[in-house]
Amino acid sequence: MRIRATVAVVSGALALSAFAVPAAQAEDDRSWSVPQPFSSQPSKAESGKAKSSFGATAKAGAAQITTAVLNGGKPAVAGSKSPQTYSLSVTATDPSGISDIYAYVWKGSSIDDPNSVGIDQNEEVSKCTVVNATTTTCKMTITFDPAALYNVHAGSWTIGAAALTNDGDVVENYGVAKTSLQRFSKLTVNAGPEPVKKGGTLTVTGNLTRAHWDTNTYKGYTNQPVKLQFKKKGATSYTTVKTVTSSSTGALKTTVKASADGYWRYSFAGTSTTPAVSAAGDFVDVK
Repeated sequence: MRIRATVAVVSGALALSAFAVPAAQAEDDRSWSVPQPFSSQPSKAESGKAKSSFGATAKAGAAQITTAVLNGGKPAVAGSKSPQTYSLSVTATDPSGISDIYAYVWKGSSIDDPNSVGIDQNEEVSKCTVVNATTTTCKMTITFDPAALYNVHAGSWTIGAAALTNDGDVVENYGVAKTSLQRFSKLTVNAGPEPVKKGGTLTVTGNLTRAHWDTNTYKGYTNQPVKLQFKKKGATSYTTVKTVTSSSTGALKTTVKASADGYWRYSFAGTSTTPAVSAAGDFVDVK
């Protein structure tokens, strides 16, 4: 994963030729200066300090980057340790046709804010498919590495891309589309005592945690509404019994009356920064 701060664009745009990177060369002899705005891999201590010079040349013609979709439109999710790689598809159009597309994702108040961060695509050359004489769709991948992420990086990100037309023009769109990055969540449940007498009190505990990128661990997700659900033995779906709020450590605890054999679980609906998750059901035998 390549993540770092950006630098202000000079006079509104910087030529792609200013990038100190080699030209990409595809099998069909496409060759251009690949825009790699986020081209290094600093440690967390360096992230937000190193700067990268990049920008765009936007020709006055009809070239456009029309769509960009990361992970099929679903949020990307990263845990505490392993890098997670997601597919990215970008489409561009121009009367002369499109030769190549290069993409990246970034987060911040603006593309030229020194505090913004971003990640460029993994590939030097994208895998492109000609849709028709004017339109091409290119596919590439983006990797989110928890080793370079902080908790503040969860939430909304922006997809940017640059396209090379067949007649040699370059167009860049810093904000083609929005995407989302979430902190992976975990949820446990334990119901007891087991077995329990019919009508007896059943205590159901659990823990809601999520990836903590500042420390690369999992920590409790506090003050969150979590549904306690029950599925009677032989049934096919769960029914919500009550809602429990997670504690300052992410702990969950409540009591219910046992009425029948079945499975108990906690289920969390998720937030903009954390995906939904449900615990595996805990079976309780009622005597």
